[in-house]
Amino acid sequence: MKALGLITVVAVLGAWLVWNAWNAFRLVTGARDGSWPRPMWWTRLCSVALFAGVAAWIRGLFATGLDTRKTCLFVHHERYDEAYRRTHGVEFDKIFPLHNMCNAHADLVPAWVNPTIAVCGVVALAAAAVLLWFVTAHAIRLSPPARKEHQS
Repeated sequence: MKALGLITVVAVLGAWLVWNAWNAFRLVTGARDGSWPRPMWWTRLCSVALFAGVAAWIRGLFATGLDTRKTCLFVHHERYDEAYRRTHGVEFDKIFPLHNMCNAHADLVPAWVNPTIAVCGVVALAAAAVLLWFVTAHAIRLSPPARKEHQS
């Protein structure tokens, strides 16, 4: 059952990757040919921003490998401080911002990961707000005009 779940997750992420590769191309061509005022352009922007943010988060989440101590010592050549990790253990379990420290000065999560997640989140929220504006404007255009009743 776990294998089926893993295959499903990999298939969904693979399809999302292909979709966003196409969307990135269409965003550039849409910006050049002037189709950015259309809702689909903003949908694509939201999708690409979400994908980039999730990819950066996954990169930061798996930055340590399977053994944090060995990654600190042999990959990053940093001293592994067990006492520091015990004291600040709650900080490493947070979803955002991502941190996985070897000691007080060395973080295994690359420095670009947290700002990338934040910027992608802001871009996705802005694109979603523009899409909401499109939906609201379309609903207002479709609604019949309000009739004024004249009193005699």
